[in-house]
Parts: sequence; C-alpha cells; structure tokens
Amino acid sequence: MSRLNNFNQNIATKITSFVSTMWCAYIFAAIALISLPAAIKSGDPIVIVAWVAQTFLQLVLLSIIMVGQDASSKGMQQKIDETHTASLGEFELAKQSQEIANKEMAQLKEITSGMHRLIRDIEKRNK
Repeated sequence: MSRLNNFNQNIATKITSFVSTMWCAYIFAAIALISLPAAIKSGDPIVIVAWVAQTFLQLVLLSIIMVGQDASSKGMQQKIDETHTASLGEFELAKQSQEIANKEMAQLKEITSGMHRLIRDIEKRNK
C-alpha cells in the first residue's frame, strides 16, 4: 500500500507542479478560446456567461491562482528563513552576553572573597 501511496503522491506532485505554471494557464486559455466562437454564435447571453464563468474563468484562473499561491508561499518562506537567521544571531549574542556575565560574576566573587579576607585580617589585628 505504501508503494501505491508513493506513486499517487508523485503523480499528484507532478500534476500540481505543471498546473501551477503560467504556461499551463496559457494552454488552458487556448483550450477555452476554442469554444468561444460557438458561445458567441449562439447569441444566448446565458451561454456566453456560462462560457466565461465555467469554461474560461474556472479553467484559466485555477492555474493563475496556483502560480500566485506559489509565489506567495516562496515569499513567506523567505521571511521565515530571514527570521530564523536573525533569531539564531540573537541567540548567539545572548550566549556571548551570558558568557561575559559569568566571567564578570566570577571576577566579582574573587574580589568579594579578597575583601572578606582583608576584613578578617583587619579584625584579627584589631583584637
């Protein structure tokens, strides 16, 4: 069953990749235009509106919408990648700041420890 699912997935991916191109939109427009003379020749407004709505718009706009969605998702992916890169940079800065803070804390502990020793020494001398 997994092989069949993979096969179906591959076919669906290839069809989607083809349909979501402007070349496919041009092909669909050409196919739709073949029936335009017959729709106009009928003289019936309902037939003409049906041709526009059902034949032309549905057939051609499908590909155009998919092209737009693809472009939009690529733009969104770029923003996600930029945000991720910026976040990693900020994380590295935070790590460096933490390392500096840890070193400073260690130095302050040494200074404090030295001050405590001096105070003890002074207290011993004064006794």
